[in-house]
Amino acid sequence: MLSDLLQCARDAAELADQVIRQGYGGDFDVNLKADSSPVTEVDIAAERVIRQRISEQFPDHAIFGEELGRDQHQPDQPLWLIDPIDGTKSFVRRYPFFSTQIAVWLNGRVVVGVSNAPLAGQCLWATEGGGAWLNGDAVQVSRNDKISNSTVSTGNLRTLTQDVDAWSRLGKLLGACDRTRGYGDYYHYHLLARGAIDVVVESDVNILDIAALSLAVQEAGGQFTDLRGAPITLDVTHVLASNGRLHQSVLESLAF
Repeated sequence: MLSDLLQCARDAAELADQVIRQGYGGDFDVNLKADSSPVTEVDIAAERVIRQRISEQFPDHAIFGEELGRDQHQPDQPLWLIDPIDGTKSFVRRYPFFSTQIAVWLNGRVVVGVSNAPLAGQCLWATEGGGAWLNGDAVQVSRNDKISNSTVSTGNLRTLTQDVDAWSRLGKLLGACDRTRGYGDYYHYHLLARGAIDVVVESDVNILDIAALSLAVQEAGGQFTDLRGAPITLDVTHVLASNGRLHQSVLESLAF
């Protein structure tokens, strides 16, 4: 079952890849959604080919896509989570920090995930219990267990900046680590899964952004929760991802 789901997700990501590469090199319309975030005709076209591939093989599954909405979903029914271009602002401004995110949510957890970054040539995928794989090679998180030796990357932090105390605690954490980065979007999770960095903190995400990435990090031996240490849900808005060894100490430092 999981192998069939994974193959479908990888096929769908490849179809979206073709649409995205073609669109990236040309002109495209950009509109603003209700939340003022951009959407392009390429986002919509990429989601359409993903949905078509899924529906051909699994017509009884539900789909929740960033651009084309959410089907009615029964608790025991597989739910496909799709962000055709996660990082549309990057796509619009022509820098390569964007990806296609496809995951399957079943019985309250992510069981399959594919994170494909077309211009970076990186495809990270995972199945529950099957490990995490980057371009066909198995990956593992780092074994670093000291904050003083760690590299911490931050992503979207707007909400965190509005809490003076939380912002101060994050500042102390960043001051205590060896190196800080702000890779953003898919990229720092790929780095975390392959052991190149140790911690990722984000306070403004949604499940479509991080579902596939959460499974990959966990299957690579890491830990992925919200900033309070709770498991990821469909309503998640903030996350902490780590190599696992540093997770509890970072949670305690942030006290979100």
